[in-house]
Amino acid sequence: MRCRAEGLRWFGGRALLAIALCGVYAPAVSAGDACGMTLLRELGWQMTETAATQATIAGGTPCLRASLADAQAHGDLQLRVPQHFDAAQRQRLAAEVFQHQANVCAYLFKLGDATRAATTKLQENSGYRFSAIQMGWIGFGVSGANAQGWQRFRSFGRGYAPVAGNSRAVDAFYQGRVRSECGVGRQIAQLATQRELYGDALFDAEFTAAELSIGTFLTLHDTQSILLGSSAGEFFADGKAVRTSAMGRQAFMGAPGFIVHVFDKKYLDDINNQAENFVITDLSDDAAKALARHGGFAYYDAVSRQIWALSQQMPGNGWRRFERLLYERDATLRAALPPEQQPLLRRMDALLDDPVYRELMLYVHPKGVRPFGYHIARLLDRNPRTPFSIDLALHNLHGTLYQRWLDARMRACGNVPTSTNIGD
Repeated sequence: MRCRAEGLRWFGGRALLAIALCGVYAPAVSAGDACGMTLLRELGWQMTETAATQATIAGGTPCLRASLADAQAHGDLQLRVPQHFDAAQRQRLAAEVFQHQANVCAYLFKLGDATRAATTKLQENSGYRFSAIQMGWIGFGVSGANAQGWQRFRSFGRGYAPVAGNSRAVDAFYQGRVRSECGVGRQIAQLATQRELYGDALFDAEFTAAELSIGTFLTLHDTQSILLGSSAGEFFADGKAVRTSAMGRQAFMGAPGFIVHVFDKKYLDDINNQAENFVITDLSDDAAKALARHGGFAYYDAVSRQIWALSQQMPGNGWRRFERLLYERDATLRAALPPEQQPLLRRMDALLDDPVYRELMLYVHPKGVRPFGYHIARLLDRNPRTPFSIDLALHNLHGTLYQRWLDARMRACGNVPTSTNIGD
């Protein structure tokens, strides 16, 4: 069988993990044919039977779209399947489409929905708090960790893994009384996203307890963590979001990152707000276009530094002063500024009106989901002597975790893998 893919490109300028090409993929047939094509339809591929001799993958550019419906309306995710293809040929075609850039984007629509579902549940739990001082890195209250589905494996609360069920462990952060700083908050948001993506039954079955370890970031490197440990696979390193910005808005969905101080720690006034760990929950079309136009986050680091420099020319005090001035735009507070500060305020407003500050949405524990600009304004109050920068963290959303989800779905359907080693 020969296959033709229109506009086929490797995702992020390189091949994805576990590439399955036409003619080298040959597991069992009947279940795989039904499961593979069914999963593609679920992901949004619109299939047309054709009299042509070759299959055509017309993926389009779904990562640029706002939603799956928007992608379909633009004619993305089109798959033309020759009528004469038998079950084995259809299965091999499905395996190839699974590794197509457009299919990764189709999966990212689901990942974005899962991220928003997970972070909404986390922010709605008033029992999930932030604490700078507590007994241990993570605090499970008087009932203890085991009662809420977690078991400690490192001293001082630096490492925990689920006990008696993965979903039950996540429920501790959805419904229980727990304390942690924002780094663990980011980890839980990432793991809860996988729960929402898989559904409880598959989430419990597909991951070992060790793979869902939480704790300090250093601790995770020595575990089987799917985030940073031995089960993470190959990492996608794009700190300033250069490649992610070029891929399109959906490539940001669920991506972890951090906002961190630029100057040395001696310039910090509030050590508990030296950084903010986040996952990205959404990004508008205007913000995505601005990031693509400017080539990622480095441009916005410079803008944030301009905002900080302007704030240095606005002496004054008051609880949440810049947060109220710049984010809430408190009319009374703004009117009370002395005349010489009004032009400075207008310049800061203009910089923060960029869609990246207004429409790049971040989940940060315990603040919930707020735009990037909120955090920049807030940190002017917390640590006024240093600007802050933004980076994406290492992640495996488009590689290892994508492939694991495909494999899990196929196993659940018909016990058929989605990839094989080409050299086998």
